[in-house]
Amino acid sequence: MKAATYHRYGGPDVLSIREVPTPAPGPDEVLISVHAASVTTADWRLRASAFPGILWLAGRLMTGLWAPRTKVLGSDIAGKVVAVGQAVTRFRPGDRVYGAIRAGGHAEYAVVSQTAALVPVPDGLSDAGAAALPFGALTALNFLRDVARVGPGQRVLIVGASGGVGAYATQIAKVMGAHVTAVAGPGRAALLRGLGADEVLDYRQQDPADTPDPFDVVFDTVGATTWAGMRRAIRKTGLFLPLNFGGTDMLQAVWARVSGGPRLQLFVSGETAEDLTTISGMIRDGSLRPVIDSTYALTQIREAHSHVERRHRAGAVLLDVAGPASARSAA
Repeated sequence: MKAATYHRYGGPDVLSIREVPTPAPGPDEVLISVHAASVTTADWRLRASAFPGILWLAGRLMTGLWAPRTKVLGSDIAGKVVAVGQAVTRFRPGDRVYGAIRAGGHAEYAVVSQTAALVPVPDGLSDAGAAALPFGALTALNFLRDVARVGPGQRVLIVGASGGVGAYATQIAKVMGAHVTAVAGPGRAALLRGLGADEVLDYRQQDPADTPDPFDVVFDTVGATTWAGMRRAIRKTGLFLPLNFGGTDMLQAVWARVSGGPRLQLFVSGETAEDLTTISGMIRDGSLRPVIDSTYALTQIREAHSHVERRHRAGAVLLDVAGPASARSAA
């Protein structure tokens, strides 16, 4: 099978398309023919070993100190089950599925444990639309529901609101009943209002910290702000929630606890089939929709990584692994 592989850390040029053996499922695993996959922020950080600050060494110890242990990236996929292990009970060949896997999604086939965050594709949703969901939607759900506990009437600021996580955070915060202020670059207002934002700020024109009405929650999905810089815009009982964090944020989290005022919460989200089922329910009832920035062929993996690394996308960046058919909606 064809797969996008890398054998050393570096820029997008370390990626190449190679023929590798098609994996075989173990007793508790399923083999998926990958039709579409996302290229996420996590993918380029792993490829470049771009772990922030004091987390660099921990990241390298996790992924491979001298060279990457896992040669094929890709955690968000959609496709069809083609084979199952003898102990598998959740899926059968022919099932259309999507989900978040550990790695290996940037290839024509991927092996996944049946206990992974893998669920059926909602009826009417294309493989491309399904692959655009897991990382962004699950992260937004975990941060806003489980950490911030967003509720009706709260004022929520989403920084990086048109990005891979922000586009879903904007929608989910609105579903939770919040008044949503979205921060993004120029030309994003129509998109963000369509996703439910009550107000849209162009960060080039307005500092989000300069607001007369303080926020209950500031969710920074791109690392563009800090607790110290935003605290005057957050209620005393409010919360600053960064998706990405480093050593400075750790120190500020300690200071926030002892100094009073807005809290700073550091959190690393996970993926479960239960939460992905919740996302599927939101897709079915129309309260959430996939947001796709652009689509590349698998052979354009370097271009896709470059696009994501520039950090100016509006939604998910996809790989069309199986060809044009993967973009069509299937019943």
